[in-house]
Amino acid sequence: MEFLRDPEIWVALGFVIVVGIFLWQRVPAFIAGLLDQRAAAISKELDEAKRLREEAAALLADYKRKAASAEKEAESIVTEARAEAERFASEARTQLTAQIERRAQQAQDKIAQAEAQATAEIRALAADAAAAAAEKLIATRIDEKRAGALIDQSIKELPSKLN
Repeated sequence: MEFLRDPEIWVALGFVIVVGIFLWQRVPAFIAGLLDQRAAAISKELDEAKRLREEAAALLADYKRKAASAEKEAESIVTEARAEAERFASEARTQLTAQIERRAQQAQDKIAQAEAQATAEIRALAADAAAAAAEKLIATRIDEKRAGALIDQSIKELPSKLN
């Protein structure tokens, strides 16, 4: 019994008893079950992560398509706006040119009208001046006898001028 005094024997015996209790209570199966559950949970999380990654990739591709589409639409809108602005500028230039031409024509018409009016006034003034000068000239050169003879002659010519 000397071997019972050796501490290594008691340690070995305790170890064997603990291992025996573990096996009797099915601890390895329990630990294996826990590890299997943990492996299943990790596998499930990996599958979920993979699914989420695929969804994220699909969303990213969708957003890239939408961004490209929005960029094309924006480019189209800008092109359309430039064309419309160009058309508006062209129309504005045309309208401005037409308005300038109308105003120039109106100014020329006013100038022509003013010239005609000035010419008419000058002619009227010239006729008035000529009549006044003729009246003065006639008054100074014609005496009463001669004036009476001119009036009588004019009266005689009147019926032939009226027909």
